[in-house]
Amino acid sequence: MTAALAASPAAIRVPSRLADPSLWLFGGLILLLVGLVANPILRLVWESFHAADGSLSLASYAAALGRGRHLQALLNSLYLGLAVTALALALGVPLALAVSRTNMPGRGFTHVSVLAAFVMPNFLGAIAWILLAGPNAGWLNRLWAEALGVDKGPFNIFSFWGLAFVIALYTYPLIYVFTKSALDLVSTELEDAAAIHGAGKFRTLARVTLPLVMPSIVGAAILIFLESVALYGTPALIAIPAGINLATTQLVSFFEYPLKVEQAAAFSMPILALTVLMLYLQRRLLARKGFVSVSGKGGERRPFDIGAWKWLLLGYSVLVSVLTVVMPMIILVLASLSKAWGRGIGAGNLTLANFHNIFFEQLTVRSALLNTVSYSAATALVCVAMGVCVAYATQRRITPFPTLIQFLALAPVAVPGLILAIGLYAAYAGPPFSLYGTGALIVVAFTTRFLPIAVTASAASIRSLNPELEEAVRILGGGRLTVLGRVVVPLLKKSLVGVFILVFVICTKELSTAVFLTGPASRVVSVLTLDLSEQGNYESLAAMGVVLVVIVTLVVGIGMRIAGRDFMLRRA
Repeated sequence: MTAALAASPAAIRVPSRLADPSLWLFGGLILLLVGLVANPILRLVWESFHAADGSLSLASYAAALGRGRHLQALLNSLYLGLAVTALALALGVPLALAVSRTNMPGRGFTHVSVLAAFVMPNFLGAIAWILLAGPNAGWLNRLWAEALGVDKGPFNIFSFWGLAFVIALYTYPLIYVFTKSALDLVSTELEDAAAIHGAGKFRTLARVTLPLVMPSIVGAAILIFLESVALYGTPALIAIPAGINLATTQLVSFFEYPLKVEQAAAFSMPILALTVLMLYLQRRLLARKGFVSVSGKGGERRPFDIGAWKWLLLGYSVLVSVLTVVMPMIILVLASLSKAWGRGIGAGNLTLANFHNIFFEQLTVRSALLNTVSYSAATALVCVAMGVCVAYATQRRITPFPTLIQFLALAPVAVPGLILAIGLYAAYAGPPFSLYGTGALIVVAFTTRFLPIAVTASAASIRSLNPELEEAVRILGGGRLTVLGRVVVPLLKKSLVGVFILVFVICTKELSTAVFLTGPASRVVSVLTLDLSEQGNYESLAAMGVVLVVIVTLVVGIGMRIAGRDFMLRRA
């Protein structure tokens, strides 16, 4: 007995916290997070304060911001952002009101059409509208000229407003999502109270409904503005031929030979500062949206009878759907089936050779399709795995400084894709990593860019879980990894599937982050689109676009079956 008692202190020794494998896992994730997020952003700032020879200098700022052409490019981007925001508001707000608050018929159709516009890559939309409204060979102009017997049609997509129009067509879903989500929280009782006091339908809408959701509308408008300023794909296809110099196209010119990475970093600083400022303003505005909930109960919500106006709204929603999805997809399919798209529609001009070429002859196109799918799937998988781990560690406060870690995970939101690509190029293209032109760098770039989506969605889902479920496993001897793998992940399966598919879809559309980082063997569809458009090979380009849309649509269909019809718009 004495020997047993003597040995008991050693037998009941408390294991060291360092022996907990979850600590090493979450610690490794934090280090990985620092490498993914902090490294490229810090390198971007570092490069901006150095000259080409590596010496500390402000010469890069003088060269990048000291020319009138460069400053005009920044101003043009600001004008474009304002124009796109105005058009997107005109498209998104009426549709959100119609679907959420009115008795307009076909509300389900409108909702699905917005989802389709979200899925449609903006660079494919730009190609479609070049085929539709090009000033010389655009099909709409040709139909107009033939119908009226004139020399040419009135449409010219290669203009400032043509560019703003195309960008707005594929960014307005963000306005729709924010506005509809806020409108769904507004009780009909508030509108009834206004009616009792003599307010008509439109006065109620203007004085009660819209003011309640205005913070969400303004917040979404800020995001649209920033997206438009930082977008590269559509400007590369439309603005460059139109002779419109923008900040993003000017940034790309710094990567022409000889490389001027330092000037590119310096030129990106005003855009980065504007983004941080606008996102801060957006966060302050959205923080106020809770005032729409007047009481603790949600209140009654029923469709608002708008009489004959519902048919006008239905016509408007159909028009938006035709402009964003129907006409672009029809023209892409017709071009993909044409021997020469400029000849028009005719039995002698139809062929399946373009699809045969991209699958069996044009190895570059086939490789780009495979790269796009594989990189997007790998990124989505990494984002989900890292997102759920980071969200769990911060929400349950397993690691020190959880607020700082969450801020770091969400920081890429404040960095436009093209600017983040410059930082990633500076951080990883050269030694010691030497990743330039590899698929690994594309996955790293996409993961850094879209990790905030996975972290935000996972954190919201984890907050909905009762910690008592996890505590029961801990009481029975399970560690944090057991809790994560046997309780948290199975319970969040649908949410995580939705996040996976959302990140996958967004990656297939991403161009700004990939444009500086791809090489001949790692080219993706978005980057190859620019090359084929410069060559005028619109038939193969359209066939490639149709295949990509079919793949993404199948993936979205699977997501809708697993995670619900509107899983993408809920998380967008």
